[in-house]
Amino acid sequence: MFRGAEPSRGSAVRRGRRAGRGHMLPFARVEHGPPVPGQNDTLRAALSTRFHDRADAKRSDVLRMPQGRGCPLKQDFRPASPAPVVKWVGGKRQLLDSILPLLPARMPLYCEPFAGGAALLFALRPERAVVNDLNAELMALYRVIRDDVEALVTDLGRHENSPEYFYALRNLDRNQEAFAALSPVERASRLLYLNRTCYNGLYRVNAAGQFNTPYGRYRNPNIVNAEGLRAVSAYFNAADIRFESRDFAAVLDDLPGASFVYLDPPYDPLSRTSSFTSYSRGGFGREEQIRLKECCDRLTRRGIRFLLSNSATPFILDLYREYAEWTTLVDARRAVNSVAEGRGAVREVLVRNYAADERAVPERQDSARGGRTI
Repeated sequence: MFRGAEPSRGSAVRRGRRAGRGHMLPFARVEHGPPVPGQNDTLRAALSTRFHDRADAKRSDVLRMPQGRGCPLKQDFRPASPAPVVKWVGGKRQLLDSILPLLPARMPLYCEPFAGGAALLFALRPERAVVNDLNAELMALYRVIRDDVEALVTDLGRHENSPEYFYALRNLDRNQEAFAALSPVERASRLLYLNRTCYNGLYRVNAAGQFNTPYGRYRNPNIVNAEGLRAVSAYFNAADIRFESRDFAAVLDDLPGASFVYLDPPYDPLSRTSSFTSYSRGGFGREEQIRLKECCDRLTRRGIRFLLSNSATPFILDLYREYAEWTTLVDARRAVNSVAEGRGAVREVLVRNYAADERAVPERQDSARGGRTI
């Protein structure tokens, strides 16, 4: 285990599983029957317990859940590969074809200070990693997937897809005492449910740190992807991963010299009306962008390789002008816009502090998106 790694439950078991490193663990076939009659009553009682028995809340009107049968498990018994479990603004799956050829051939320790959905982490599946995000709820979700995935799958199956239920569960964080009384599994289940059923999968909080995205009105959201969660859990247990929720600068300053860092911060807005940085309280403005660039300079002086993605705005291009020799422009699509026509192609920039003369991953044969170096 690398320096400073967090102690995690079941580490001895994970060490035993590593004998076949590089191969995914086998998955047990699990048969799922129909929803249990009265399951909604169990859920209503559980929510009532969260409010009344634990926190003695008086907002009983919120607890009147509609009749329903819960959410059936996704019945797909083929072994799944680890993939992002949350839909996250700025997710990088669409840019993997441009990013993978630029990665160094060796990365003894992988670090992602702005993890979000962690698409690159799941594409690479490094054996040792530091995964960080200022969103503590997201990091807690990843820990629950690692340590208690079956309890999470069970809890997810109790949710209902209705606006009344959605807003009751969303508003739990308005009652601090009741919210604090939730177990780690319940909080992780709540986050996944809201992510799958809220509008456009948009994780957004207000100035008080409360989730405030409205209901998405999706007819059949995939709330319980049991095999996908188990695949991610298997990877988390087979690897040596530390999950943190700290300021990015503190994470970067603690890295050993043989690290590789992928930086995917909240993007510099293309215009005053396109800004979206409310993944967590405080936002991420240009002062933070400048502070991140200073961290990149320190990484360079220490000989630590990094690759950064951001909007190709004049501000960002000028900020990283010293790295122009290793800067690549790529096309991407933005999905966060209330008007569908506004979700078009935009220019993004990939900045690195090393020459991409060695490739960690072969170029994909089906790549339809390229880039050009500036």
